[in-house]
Amino acid sequence: MSQEIRKILATNIEKYRTSKKLSREELSLILGVDNSYISKLEKGRINITIDKIEQLANYFKIDTYKLFKN
Repeated sequence: MSQEIRKILATNIEKYRTSKKLSREELSLILGVDNSYISKLEKGRINITIDKIEQLANYFKIDTYKLFKN
């Protein structure tokens, strides 16, 4: 994943998470990952799997592509 796309994704995940008033810990429980995973994801430091992207989109009730839209 390119750095630019990773940054857009990171920003959007944080935006949708905070719009739902979720903590990183709450989102990590929803996704079944460690809390540090969410932190690294929102900082654009790690890649995310397609499965987790789908899980996020379903939870936020958005189309998957919106996570990649600037």
